[in-house]
Amino acid sequence: MSILKKISAQLETMAPADRQIGQFIVENPDQMLRLSSAALAVETGRSQSSVVKFSQKLGYAGYQELKLAVSEAKAQEWPAPAGMIHGTIEVGDGYLTILQKLLGSKLQAMQQTISVNNEGDIDKALEALHDARRIHLAGVGASSLVARDFSYKLMKLGRNVLHDSDSHVQMANASTLGPDDLLFALSYSGTSIETLRIAELASQRKATVIAVTGLQDNPLARVADIRLHTVGDEDRVRSSSITARDAQLMLTDLLFILLVQKQPDAHDYVHNSETAVSVLKAKRLS
Repeated sequence: MSILKKISAQLETMAPADRQIGQFIVENPDQMLRLSSAALAVETGRSQSSVVKFSQKLGYAGYQELKLAVSEAKAQEWPAPAGMIHGTIEVGDGYLTILQKLLGSKLQAMQQTISVNNEGDIDKALEALHDARRIHLAGVGASSLVARDFSYKLMKLGRNVLHDSDSHVQMANASTLGPDDLLFALSYSGTSIETLRIAELASQRKATVIAVTGLQDNPLARVADIRLHTVGDEDRVRSSSITARDAQLMLTDLLFILLVQKQPDAHDYVHNSETAVSVLKAKRLS
């Protein structure tokens, strides 16, 4: 996970002193890399020991390790394509500007979502999905739509999948899970009460819980055995959880493709599914 994304996601829950240091790093990463811990302390109006403690709270031995992590995060940044605009869509924006801003936000959310999930965590989620006896998908609102899409894909591979848009039915399904089963829970905020209660019940039933949620510390992430993160830009694109949904779909599509590669008979299942559905499609009249 990018340290800049981690700091940004945790800013709201930080103590005032830490928030001031973190805000400066997020907004001025290039300048931070040129500063000593003492100089950063001066810039932020905090003590040098506060800067060192801030680094340690993030899991680093000291400030130099934090600088190295920020440097690596900067090196991995994805440049937006030429002509792409990333910013808040305003009421007065014209069609082309809205199109460019929307596309920029979508692309950035998907790219950053992939960048904050390391391959090890993706592999853990893949193994858990592959080995699960039953897979229960949970989510409400826009997350429910992503869960439904993923459930259809998993069914094509012959997987035993449970999903229902009704949270009461989801809760009832979760009550039947056991140690060989898996709950795949989606919530960008990680605070959706229905999804959280379903995850807690699945955990009590000893099922493996995979959470797909935002970078910020949240209740759903704390319940999960495996955590995958999504980066959405909901402050900039406020309508219908657009970028959060795109980020979730990016992850579920990636997991589906990896599962197709991993499952030996996956192509047979997909072919059988396509053949079965083809009889329902209208044929061209001769």
